[in-house]
Amino acid sequence: MLFRRCAVGRPKPWPVDDELWALIEPCRPGSKRRVWHPGHERRPDRLVFQGILFVLHTGIAWEHLPQELGSGSGMTCWRRLAEWTEGGVWPRLHEVPLAELRSANALGFFRAAVDGSHIRALKGGPRRDEVLPTGAGRAANTTWSTTPPAIPLVATLTGGNRDDATQLIPLLQAVPPMRGKRRRPRRRPEALLGDHGYDHDKYRRLVWDLGVKPVIARRGTEHGSRLGTQRWVVERAFAHLH
Repeated sequence: MLFRRCAVGRPKPWPVDDELWALIEPCRPGSKRRVWHPGHERRPDRLVFQGILFVLHTGIAWEHLPQELGSGSGMTCWRRLAEWTEGGVWPRLHEVPLAELRSANALGFFRAAVDGSHIRALKGGPRRDEVLPTGAGRAANTTWSTTPPAIPLVATLTGGNRDDATQLIPLLQAVPPMRGKRRRPRRRPEALLGDHGYDHDKYRRLVWDLGVKPVIARRGTEHGSRLGTQRWVVERAFAHLH
């Protein structure tokens, strides 16, 4: 749980310990504070990161962030989140655990699972009939199998009218390099598991061209491929994200 309330009802922040912060700190961009007009002293990134986690986990409005957490105002956390997003912090941070897992030989390369899921587009788009005709965004996610759990490798966001199969190749190409070994970084699984939504021979060939074996259920065939016993990890990943 992100926070708890003590006897007097004061929230407790998410603790970012030294070990976690040692992984996060090198991924941050440099401060954009102007030296000729410094204003107030910049709130430490570690405290602000705790505030960001608090808001994102609880779902409260930024302006309702409790000041007693010591993370600064909600707008400070919001601006820092936007600054780090623009600076590419989150993709770099995502590569850190992947490299750690590969270094520990805990990242398997024998298969990955892929699927798509709809999420609400709360702010809509410029034109609903062109961008989001279903009123939702589609998040495509690839989950890499480990032993025994799994970790998401990449997620992409498109309009809700995009077919799953059309996003298969861009999703595979967006998988970040997995370092952690002295040899060349790894970016591809040996096999890719998908449901019948990806059942197109064209995309099977394109997946093969990337050096990956497509293991995709076929439409109109009797159920019994038993892919679900291996693909459930991607469904669980979506459940956690939602």
